[in-house]
Amino acid sequence: MSTIAQIQAELVNEFEIFDDWMGRYEYVIDLGRQLDDFPEEWKNDYNKISGCQSQVWLNMRLLDDGKLRIDGMSDAAIVTGLVAIVLRVYTDQTPQDILNAKPDFIADIGFTDHLSPTRSNGLHSMLRAIYQRAGSYTKVAEVSLPQINQ
Repeated sequence: MSTIAQIQAELVNEFEIFDDWMGRYEYVIDLGRQLDDFPEEWKNDYNKISGCQSQVWLNMRLLDDGKLRIDGMSDAAIVTGLVAIVLRVYTDQTPQDILNAKPDFIADIGFTDHLSPTRSNGLHSMLRAIYQRAGSYTKVAEVSLPQINQ
């Protein structure tokens, strides 16, 4: 299993292939199309991420091996791709590894400069939910999202 830092580096390398942002957006959408099916029963208020303009759900559960399994989906194509990227980075990692990781891939890929404010807010809301859930499994009283490099 790759570390969060390794996964982030792989993502950054994948996005460097594209010369322009149209290609990157198309790739984001393609990643979203590859997500596993998201059962209807997971589309509930508990899994719904507030702060997103689009509908976003993340189903998170701690597995017996101590790793956090995250599944997700959105009703918008680009946001579904962002969900896929976030899941790739954080799913099947331990809660402590998640809390120790900084989401550097956001700035390194260029999302900080190229996402609309509403998509950027939604991405931050997804990350906040993941870090908070990871904190709940490690008994950390208060978790804040690590600073995103700009």
